[in-house]
Amino acid sequence: MDGSQVINPYLAGNFGPIHSEDDFELAVVGEIPAGLNGAFYRNGPNPQFEPRDEHHWFAGDGMIHAFFVEGGKVRYRNRFVRTPKWELEHAAGRAMFGVFGNPMTSDPSVMGKDSGVANTNIVWHAGHLYALEEGHKPFELDPATLAPIGYADQYQGRVTAHPKLDPETGEMVWFGYSIGDMPFTRTMSYGVTDAAGTVTRRDNFEAPFASMVHDFLVTRRHALFPILPLTGDLQRVMSGGPAYAWEPEKGSHVGVLRRDAPVETMRWFTTDACYVFHPMNAWEEGDKIFADVMEYPAAPLFPNADGSMGERAGARLVRWTFDLASDSNTIKRAPIDDLEGEFPRFDERRTGLAYRHGWFAGITRGATSIRFDSLSHLDLASGRRTDNVLPAGDSPGEPVFVPRSANAEEGDGWLVAVVYRGATDTSDFVVYDAQNVGAGPIGVAKLPRRVPFGFHGNWRGA
Repeated sequence: MDGSQVINPYLAGNFGPIHSEDDFELAVVGEIPAGLNGAFYRNGPNPQFEPRDEHHWFAGDGMIHAFFVEGGKVRYRNRFVRTPKWELEHAAGRAMFGVFGNPMTSDPSVMGKDSGVANTNIVWHAGHLYALEEGHKPFELDPATLAPIGYADQYQGRVTAHPKLDPETGEMVWFGYSIGDMPFTRTMSYGVTDAAGTVTRRDNFEAPFASMVHDFLVTRRHALFPILPLTGDLQRVMSGGPAYAWEPEKGSHVGVLRRDAPVETMRWFTTDACYVFHPMNAWEEGDKIFADVMEYPAAPLFPNADGSMGERAGARLVRWTFDLASDSNTIKRAPIDDLEGEFPRFDERRTGLAYRHGWFAGITRGATSIRFDSLSHLDLASGRRTDNVLPAGDSPGEPVFVPRSANAEEGDGWLVAVVYRGATDTSDFVVYDAQNVGAGPIGVAKLPRRVPFGFHGNWRGA
């Protein structure tokens, strides 16, 4: 031991926060297509102050990076999401809340105060722009200035960071987990917001155990709730153990519910222990439901229940099949592709429907951390995958598909993403022809500084 201080990897390099809020006109290399007009919003964690305890990447304050695209030009704006937590800490000039709002490490003055960070996703629905994270209500922002509007109180509790927008009904279908006054409960909510933005349903049900349920799936008629063995446990926390930990002996459970049925009719399917942060899409054919997911053999980034380090695990695209006509509740699992990756996206005009084209951020160089080095297009009809491998040191974020027009064929359009450039410690906004990813970007808008690694983004058309 040399006595040097160990630096938390999620506070260093491009995981580390930036502290400026900026407005830039970006220089363009190549061509930003004239038909690409709108705004790309990307959310991610960006701690305002030095954390009070052991920092986890998922716990930083939300920061929105917005790219406004019009007439081949790109403007950039970034702002912190000014949640009540952010405002309290900003006024104090220091961190007041423990990681994930941990009461054991929070300042006593903020006990009972809202600890939401709104750092995971950002969605546009019914004329509202919401920053989301799975522990609190949606937090609304002004779509042009990113100024705070505040929590959407009509949701009356926690809402997932990953709602699904039904392309046929205009509904936003969502869920929440660990519902109630106490943390780490088995109680979950299933909810629906109609096309006009009114919450029309919020029903609670009990999961097999308390789990970190980051995402879920919907089809035209069903909702699927994965309860996987990354568990939350209050007693474990009170004993000094990890808030969330990998317990593979609990196995994997998926609740399947007709979207128009009471939650009491939920049917539970099971399989061996695995973990999924993000699915690609799901759909149904007759009595079968198919779900394409980025499946890990064990949950990454989290420890085992005894506090020991979890195994290094990568995700690959796998198809789950649920046979509603069978007496068996076993999930059939079959691999689709062998490249490790994350952040699967598709043409979301096909949400809940059979689809052909998907995209994701990949790892081709055998990285030992979540540092992507490529973007991939997968044609599920032909089974062909096309990769754009970036130069060493560069790393893309989540790719987002933008259709060429409202009526364009599936997959006809552009792929947009933020790419970190290791050689210059800067970031670019990049645009690809969505079905010719291997050719590299057709347009690049260059930032004068970096955008820290983050989570999810979405496109809002002009």
